[in-house]
Amino acid sequence: MPPITPMTTDPRVLLEAAAARVGEPPGFVPDGVLRVGVDLGTATCVFVVLDAEDRPLWVDSRPSRALRDGVVVDFAGAAEIVRALKSRAEEALGVALVRAATAYPPCIPLGDARACAYVCETAGFDDTTLVDEVTAAQRTLGVSDGVIVDVGGGSTGVGVFRDGALVALDDRPGGGHHLDLMLAGALNLSLEEAETYKRERRAETLPILVPGLQRIAESVRAMTRDAEDLPLHIAGGALMVAGAGDVMATYLEREVMTYPHALLITPVGIARSAP
Repeated sequence: MPPITPMTTDPRVLLEAAAARVGEPPGFVPDGVLRVGVDLGTATCVFVVLDAEDRPLWVDSRPSRALRDGVVVDFAGAAEIVRALKSRAEEALGVALVRAATAYPPCIPLGDARACAYVCETAGFDDTTLVDEVTAAQRTLGVSDGVIVDVGGGSTGVGVFRDGALVALDDRPGGGHHLDLMLAGALNLSLEEAETYKRERRAETLPILVPGLQRIAESVRAMTRDAEDLPLHIAGGALMVAGAGDVMATYLEREVMTYPHALLITPVGIARSAP
């Protein structure tokens, strides 16, 4: 069982520590303030618990189709999944979890964003903080000068940072769901089978997905025309395909930074945003 050690500011170390806690409790009952992040997601709902020093204590996830393009389309289903993840975390850690943060894609209507918080409150949280997904990813990566590209299931959000300040924020349709559609059509699979195939056989999926990756890259180009001097930092599970970053770098002719366990970048940042 990996030991609990003080965290550094290196996002890769934080992500590796979070990945080591997937379904693996710390082996003691934590005390002090615990921060919970709930990433409702289009394909996967991810649940992260950090301690007051940002050390990951518990990470869990479940498949979910309760959101589409950042909008809650199955409120009861989303609440049921979060309630189950909350219960499992409380059992594993031996403590009650009462506060959380959750996130929404940039640029969606406020009412749709608030629905994400209502899901968490219906699942049993007394207090829920809202943060946009790009800002959450920044709280994990700590980008000073660069562009965070959060590729979700239904859309791609972009945040431009200069001197650590967010200077532009945008979001466009197109993400992992659209890649799944391409894969399903090419291999005659269901969407669920395509998502599993993409995760388990990443290298084999790349040739099929190149046109879809280039489409996402073109959206990123359109959203960052005033920031072409800055490197791209890729977050989100949709592009966890071997070589996807290289495809985007070649297509856009700019530096692209990828990270291990990219699916956890935004959920960890959401937890860091919790009260």
